[in-house]
Amino acid sequence: MRATAKIFWILGAFFLAVTIAYGLLTGTFDPLGVETVGFPVMVALTGLAFMIGMAMSLAVRKNDLGPSEDMYGEVEADAGVQGDFSPYSWAPLWVAVGAGLCFLGVAAGWWIFAFGVIFAIYGILLWVLEFSRGQHAH
Repeated sequence: MRATAKIFWILGAFFLAVTIAYGLLTGTFDPLGVETVGFPVMVALTGLAFMIGMAMSLAVRKNDLGPSEDMYGEVEADAGVQGDFSPYSWAPLWVAVGAGLCFLGVAAGWWIFAFGVIFAIYGILLWVLEFSRGQHAH
């Protein structure tokens, strides 16, 4: 995590420099002033990089060093439980169908987007609540 934090701090500094240069150049050469779409997006990108860097830095302070921080670590040192997944779950399929229909709906027609939202909401609710009922209930 320490390397990830450093990478995002460096990315944040780079994005900040590029954002300042972009704002100055578009403010100078654009007849209407600073460009209204690119500049706010670059400011948001800079903020996102700094937020991730800060979160990773705080996580490094709070947690012990992981196996990825050991220079001589082996792959099997990071073995173990990676998550809690239910077998035979249909929920990811419904979420993927919903997302696909939403993207298709933006390109082809908004009525398809509405069906995509319905499928996506159903899939997300099914995925969140699948441990609350049925075979895998806790």
